[in-house]
Amino acid sequence: MKVVIAGAGSVGRYMANQLLNSGHDVTLIEQSHDVATRYRDAQSALRWHVGDACDLRTLADVGLPEVDVLAAATGDDEDNLVISLLAKQEFGVPRVVARVNNPDNEWLFTEMWGVDLSVSTPHLLTALVEEAVSVGSYVRLLSLAEGRVRLSEITLAEGSPVVGVEIGQLGLPREATVVAVVRNGNVMPPHADTVLRDHDEVLILVQSDTEDAVRQRLVG
Repeated sequence: MKVVIAGAGSVGRYMANQLLNSGHDVTLIEQSHDVATRYRDAQSALRWHVGDACDLRTLADVGLPEVDVLAAATGDDEDNLVISLLAKQEFGVPRVVARVNNPDNEWLFTEMWGVDLSVSTPHLLTALVEEAVSVGSYVRLLSLAEGRVRLSEITLAEGSPVVGVEIGQLGLPREATVVAVVRNGNVMPPHADTVLRDHDEVLILVQSDTEDAVRQRLVG
């Protein structure tokens, strides 16, 4: 898979190295010569391009029409929006992922700006803190498809109405799917005859308009 990452801060560099180690073809765009010079020798297989990712010429120079995924990972939300829009509208990149630095700007990161998936670090950290300390609470971990689809988690309390119930008998809406159960630190595939127990961590992919019904069924 060909990936271009705009922004060589700590987030961009980490993403690039992880994707490179997974066997992907990665190019990192950075407008600062000093940053590129400082880090480019750390990973010889990683391609660097010095330039402004908000500039059409820079995006064309890295071969964006042949790229599978572009990640706008700079520390500036305005730049990430411009990069996403150019990647989608001018070059037709199939998948555009954008970093949201200020949670107040998250509403802008939609398909209108060329964004297929946005990641808000503050919101994600908040959700992970809730997930770590909450038993019996329904916690939203990640929003997908402009918020229309959500990955949520609940650690079942002893009084949950679904404790002792098989997954196939939960009666969840058709738009909700149990994607995994974590029990005693082990991930279990969600088979229809799997019986839920208290303190199971249940991961659910759910459409936003059915989330209340799912919460009611699992929490009571």
